[in-house]
Amino acid sequence: MTHARLTHLRLTGLSAAAALIGTTAMATETLTAVHAFPSTLVYTQSFLEFVDAVNEAGDGVIRIDVRGGPEAIGSFQQADAVRDGVVDMAYTPGSFYAGALPEKDALVTSNRTAAEARENGGIDLINEIHEARMGVHYLGWFDSGVCYNLWTVNTPRLDDAGNLAMTDVRLRGNPVYNAFFTDYLGAQVIDLPTGEVFAGLERGVVNATGWTQIGLIDLRWNEFINYRIEPCFFSTDLGVIVNLERWNALSEEARAILRDVAIAHEISSAEAHRDRRDAEFEQLEAAGMTVVELEGEAAAEYLRGAREATWNRMRGLMEAQPLEADHFDRLIEHFYDFDRAGG
Repeated sequence: MTHARLTHLRLTGLSAAAALIGTTAMATETLTAVHAFPSTLVYTQSFLEFVDAVNEAGDGVIRIDVRGGPEAIGSFQQADAVRDGVVDMAYTPGSFYAGALPEKDALVTSNRTAAEARENGGIDLINEIHEARMGVHYLGWFDSGVCYNLWTVNTPRLDDAGNLAMTDVRLRGNPVYNAFFTDYLGAQVIDLPTGEVFAGLERGVVNATGWTQIGLIDLRWNEFINYRIEPCFFSTDLGVIVNLERWNALSEEARAILRDVAIAHEISSAEAHRDRRDAEFEQLEAAGMTVVELEGEAAAEYLRGAREATWNRMRGLMEAQPLEADHFDRLIEHFYDFDRAGG
């Protein structure tokens, strides 16, 4: 073989290798994802909007591939699946992995929005705790600014002081609000996953439930629910977690796209849900739902009970699983504004 021919082959090989390296470097990185609730629910639709925004902004760089909801991986197993690398990402309430991260109650009891908590360092703090306790990166707190109500089938009963009387109420519970329901309200609590509540109401297994201000119509629980009790309490604690090793392995460009879209969605989802709440309340009341308002000291005690029972739970669990001595106080500072407290 001539020297010229050998040189040509070497140059051809180097060109092919360079092209292969360039193609590999430019390959789109893909994250697999699951969501905790059925795809028809307003909150899941919010997450899917985030996914679409990432896939558009990240064209050629980063893509999210949604594998499904609780039918793919059970709602309460999704956080473990992310930690263990079965999937890369999950959109789920922090309350669904409360055993691993008691600090999630700071979001449950929060009266701030995600945008406020991100600005004051709260999101950075809750991410540090997620990474330390679970080996997951906390990407964003979506759908904030939506609080919870008690919703009942039967007319709520009040005692002589105007407080809720919970005798004969079979109250559907879940990890979000059980400390409030049991420790403060003293209710008979029956735990049911979201997907089983419709049947529970239909069969009379439960005749009251906690739920957020929006989404009742999506779930068709309004076919049985006749009363909404005010004031509302708590906040949604829905967020996106990403396997930490997978997060760290992403290119900086991919991480930047994910962060930027998440921050934008924290703002837009909170704004959209305020409008949705007003529209749904109007629709429910037009269909005959009655609003029962606790008043004065009874309302203030109700809100204090919700907040303090949950904070007590958080403090106890944090002390049993110590991380940093001042985390409790820092979490309250970042996520709760006493000046705007209603109780």
